[in-house]
Amino acid sequence: MENFWDILTWGAWIGAAALLLWMILDAIRVNREYSEELLISSREGADELLEADKKGGK
Repeated sequence: MENFWDILTWGAWIGAAALLLWMILDAIRVNREYSEELLISSREGADELLEADKKGGK
């Protein structure tokens, strides 16, 4: 039974390492694809809805 828990523990560590690696690679990809200005702006969301309302004449 102890062997089962050892395997499960190693599996959890491998899963956590894979998740960390994926998060780091995704952060690098996002940093390359988008500018810092775009990432910290609030152009998305509520501002887009307001612009759509102005263009639609509502």
